[in-house]
Amino acid sequence: MAVSGGPDSLAMLLLAGSDPDRFEAATVDHALRPESASEAAAVAAIAAKFGVEHKALGVTVPPGNLQAEARFARYAALAAWAGERGLTAILTAHHADDQAETLVMRLNRASGVSGLAGVRGRGRTPDGRALLLRPLLHWRKTELAAVVVGAGLIAADDPSNRAERFDRARIRAALASADWLDVPALAASAAHLADADAALDWAAGREFAEYVRTDATGLTYRPRAPRAVALRVIARIVAELGEDTPRGSALAALFDALLAGRPASVGGLVARPLAEGWSFARAPARRRS
Repeated sequence: MAVSGGPDSLAMLLLAGSDPDRFEAATVDHALRPESASEAAAVAAIAAKFGVEHKALGVTVPPGNLQAEARFARYAALAAWAGERGLTAILTAHHADDQAETLVMRLNRASGVSGLAGVRGRGRTPDGRALLLRPLLHWRKTELAAVVVGAGLIAADDPSNRAERFDRARIRAALASADWLDVPALAASAAHLADADAALDWAAGREFAEYVRTDATGLTYRPRAPRAVALRVIARIVAELGEDTPRGSALAALFDALLAGRPASVGGLVARPLAEGWSFARAPARRRS
């Protein structure tokens, strides 16, 4: 399990401590703050008290998008550790309040079904190497904090998502003041959206298999499905032709152009509406003058 020393993951460690032989814990030290090493050591001491094996995993976060790079480095280190230890899965401490906050934030950004689905109870690390389980999605943050307080412990301030924390703090305060909102119900809605997201993926797989064909220059798609499914098929076509998946807004603009009978481009690909369907091919290389 991934234990940062924050209240949520520390509560997960305490809950797992009742059966220590089934779990091991790891703390990822991003080395972004002077106190990070001492926080990892504090988690190690708590784990030892409950008989849970613990390891601190040091990572180097490359420059760029700090939040994204730290997340990727964190999960890569956890996946490697789990593989070395022969562990079945990695547990993280995402909870119902996380789901509700994420849902509201992404609604405010006009996210689609995939974004609104939040985190799933079961998934994979970003590199696909390890199984991810999130056993606390039905727990409230206050309930987890009570577990930590009941054990007489003081949790560290979890630094893992600092770049996002200002937005989350505002959303959390707004949710706390809106007593008419049902946070568990919001989290349940995110789970329902995750089911819808899986159904759309299934439908897109069928659509791709039945209506996408390889041709001399790339791939041709004869769309039959509704827009939400067709957008996922186009995203897969883009990936099949070696391009990074573009943002949803770029995919939507591409879809709308093709639907209107206009050619369009995305990344290094050109898409054209033809009689036999929508053709996707790599853009011809520019000649040097």
